[in-house]
Amino acid sequence: MLFRARFAELRTALTGLDPGLVRLRLAGTATAAMVLAAAVMSGVRLLAGFPVTVVLLGSVLAMTGNLAVNETDQRARRLTTVLMLGPAAAAVVAGTLLAPYRVLADVVFVAVMVAAVYVRRFGPRGVALGMSAVMPFFFTQFLGANLAQLPWLVLATATGIGATLLVRDVVFAERPERALERLLRAFRAHVHALVDAVADLLQARPPDLEDELEDVQRRRTRLNETALLVADALEDERAAADPEELALRVLDAELAAERLALTAQRLVCTLGGAEAGGMDADRGRALVAALHGVSAASASGTPPALGTTLLENATKRVAALAAEPEEPVGEAARVHRVAFAVVRLADALQTAGEPDEVAGPGGAGRRAGPECAEPAEGDAAREEEPGEADSEPPGLRITTRQAVQVGVATSLAIVVGELVSPARWYWAVIAAFIVFAGTSSRGDVLSRGYERVVGTIGGVVAGMGLAVLVGDHPPLVLALLFCCAFLALYLVRVSQTLMAFWITAVLALLYGLIGQFTLATFVLRVEETAVGVAMGALAGFLVLPKRTRDAFEEALDEQVDAVRAVLQAAADRIAGREPQTPPVELAREAGDALGTLRQRAKPLDRAFLRRRGRTGYQRALRALTAVDHYARGLARLSDTVREPGWAATLDPAVERVRANLDGLRAVLHHGESPAAPTVASAEDAVDTAEAYASRVQDASRRAELLAAVRLLRRIDQAVVRFATDLTAPAAVGA
Repeated sequence: MLFRARFAELRTALTGLDPGLVRLRLAGTATAAMVLAAAVMSGVRLLAGFPVTVVLLGSVLAMTGNLAVNETDQRARRLTTVLMLGPAAAAVVAGTLLAPYRVLADVVFVAVMVAAVYVRRFGPRGVALGMSAVMPFFFTQFLGANLAQLPWLVLATATGIGATLLVRDVVFAERPERALERLLRAFRAHVHALVDAVADLLQARPPDLEDELEDVQRRRTRLNETALLVADALEDERAAADPEELALRVLDAELAAERLALTAQRLVCTLGGAEAGGMDADRGRALVAALHGVSAASASGTPPALGTTLLENATKRVAALAAEPEEPVGEAARVHRVAFAVVRLADALQTAGEPDEVAGPGGAGRRAGPECAEPAEGDAAREEEPGEADSEPPGLRITTRQAVQVGVATSLAIVVGELVSPARWYWAVIAAFIVFAGTSSRGDVLSRGYERVVGTIGGVVAGMGLAVLVGDHPPLVLALLFCCAFLALYLVRVSQTLMAFWITAVLALLYGLIGQFTLATFVLRVEETAVGVAMGALAGFLVLPKRTRDAFEEALDEQVDAVRAVLQAAADRIAGREPQTPPVELAREAGDALGTLRQRAKPLDRAFLRRRGRTGYQRALRALTAVDHYARGLARLSDTVREPGWAATLDPAVERVRANLDGLRAVLHHGESPAAPTVASAEDAVDTAEAYASRVQDASRRAELLAAVRLLRRIDQAVVRFATDLTAPAAVGA
């Protein structure tokens, strides 16, 4: 029995590790396409006798085709893959013809990289077409291509892209319904992990409380990210018979799980942990037992019938605690909210989308995020980064700015790289180009560059060890080469360090295979990579620089605007005015904006930057995550609630809350001018709206209206509380 339980837990953990097996499919199909391209070109090589390095071009193009094409629609993905053949073939021809003319080839190479970054403005297809030009041109310089090899290089290019198209989009074409099924299993696994974390939190001793709070926050983030993947999958109408209904069910379950986490956080922050003498022991045991039941029901592999039984038993365990307490405050009231959240989640997992109350009863807690203590110092978002200046020309698009930066960085990398090694300068150039991939600020560039150098150093050590171990055994070398390539592809979206590690290991095996393996070569690899990263960082800091905090604040603007749009659309729909865009769809966009905000905050939270008060960015994210959570709950509720007569009192409350969001944005942007919006509590306006809702005669409709008011109140409390922490209390309304 113990073995079966542990196996079920392992299976659940593995299901959530790679939601929908997205990374596994990427690595598997890319590696299979690389093997196919290499096999085809090796067969042709036996007849034609061209160098083995031409075979490598086909494999590299197969890898690039899988990594660069990221469109979700299968037809669009196939079309983009076919279109890649044009710029790839043109780059091969140009690179081969220009190879004897070193200076001109370098100038054209820089122009190709600048164009590849510039066309990113056209979306995923622009990214793919740009990369399909850069890598072939790079390889013609790397291979020292000559005119006699040109037909075979073009054939290798077509073979690599054709292998990608055949393997990924024909042989192993993803069926939308199967992809959705895997994502739903991953979603359930993350619900399971969050419930387990909440159970651990309720049993935590005071010294362990902070770690458990952070664990709950991490699992909430992963659940939200997986829910967004499910929403993306549901955009393909072939994935489900009723995608809109399924999307609402997933949103219901996500909101219920987040509600459980929030109420548990507030309970332990108030009472101080399991052994602090705050919570009654019998109540604590009942809550933990119910959570274990919900956890077992949501584990991967649990039969539906058993899952239903487990959820029903969990509900029964907390039924008494979920009843309305006599006192609206105190321990019993907070335990009641957690118990109600357990019942709500069990109901969401079992019935998947009943139009029930999403927020649960009771008032807001002391904190919107997992922190319990008051901040000891000013918020980091209000601090200047050393040596930074607001020097980006207004209105300049990020792709234009990055194109100029890439042009400068790669030009410098060519010059300095050739000074270090006239034969291996291209490593510096490609490192300078890659550090700008997907970055939005100079903090991003520093972060990616640091990870790339560390990964390269580790990969040199590992690759040399592998090359020595396998020795002169080509079949074993090839097998290890493709295994390392698979690991690099699997980890490319997880860590730049690990990706660089395995790519460098691939190079070590490759050089051993072609007889060019030496210690000096790999020392040079590290040196050239460091040169490329340094030139990229130099360009990022001196050429049209984008401050890391500015990038964060841009994402903050997008997230606040998205939440404001959700609130307005939800209020319009509840009041009987049909908005242009459905609130649930706007809520999905707000979730995407929150994901971007998290990405922009990462460089601000890197340990090696050693910036004082870094937790301020974490706190901002926590507060805005709570706001996003309640806004999505309101959007979900607006699908079922209609009360045209409520507009007179609901609209002023919503407008005041939206104004407070603007005020918080101004505070985070250091807005202290008289024109900056004022943050003033919307309690009075919300109370007026609540008074109307409480007078509605129909009990079911009254409960729905009160739930909507409760969500609006919590958004306002989270915003006002955070703004109060960042400013003098006198500057903020009571």
